[in-house]
Amino acid sequence: MSISTIHAEGLNKSFGHRQVLDDVSFRVAPGEMVALIGPSGSGKSTLLRHLVGLTCGNRMSGGHVSLMGREVQTSGRLRRAARIERCRTGYIFQQFNLVGRLSVLTNVLVGRLGSMSRLRALFGRFTDQERQRARACLARVGLDEVRNQRANTLSGGQMQRVAIARVLMQDAELILADEPIASLDPRSAREIMEILSRIHAEDGRTVVVTLHQVEVARRYCHRAVALKDGRLYFDGPIDELTDARLQALYENADLDELRASEPSRGEALSADRKGIAAHVVATPLLN
Repeated sequence: MSISTIHAEGLNKSFGHRQVLDDVSFRVAPGEMVALIGPSGSGKSTLLRHLVGLTCGNRMSGGHVSLMGREVQTSGRLRRAARIERCRTGYIFQQFNLVGRLSVLTNVLVGRLGSMSRLRALFGRFTDQERQRARACLARVGLDEVRNQRANTLSGGQMQRVAIARVLMQDAELILADEPIASLDPRSAREIMEILSRIHAEDGRTVVVTLHQVEVARRYCHRAVALKDGRLYFDGPIDELTDARLQALYENADLDELRASEPSRGEALSADRKGIAAHVVATPLLN
């Protein structure tokens, strides 16, 4: 059996007396693009954060997580030796998390912090080669021309594209995107999904993305993992996610709304023609 990019076994997580994750187990193979879906409050964001240790260190947590074949969590506790695997994991938040007063280019360069010496990271001493690479990452998402602008001058869609460039700068093998299009207009959302899909196809990177829009998941992902009330409800090819299963998953939701049609993929290619939501998970370990 080939090494899984993600291997989660028996994940449990509680906040107070509320069980948010209940014995969740699944694997993600290298190079997959997986949609993580489910109703609000089902545990999607908690699961994604749990995978990289953003909700660990709690006596109410449990389970084991391996990333790229190496165990990074045992019984809900982070292993100190897991820094390399966490450096190879990029995290994109819904609300961007860019440093607004810094330039777009500097926000992208921050993706290198987890791989730099403490002294260089502390003083932000980036090499010319790193700056050239950051520009190349911005070019891939169509934003090199705004590299010197302050991040807080950008639109939401542009900010999320900077977040993706930051993950590229990090050279993350695994990209975890937590509802990256939830706060964007439809056109920007399509552009973001197109960029993630292209990175997955061209670079062979593993992508796990949480989505509320089932039709978007069907369009861009071949596999779906669905949670309901903190438990694994479905894990399989996305074309097996039938209307009956969706109705049971979302209960009283309007299926027509969940399956709302999307405009043509071609419209999203405008980002190609043109030419910090990403989170460096390893950065807290620099201290």
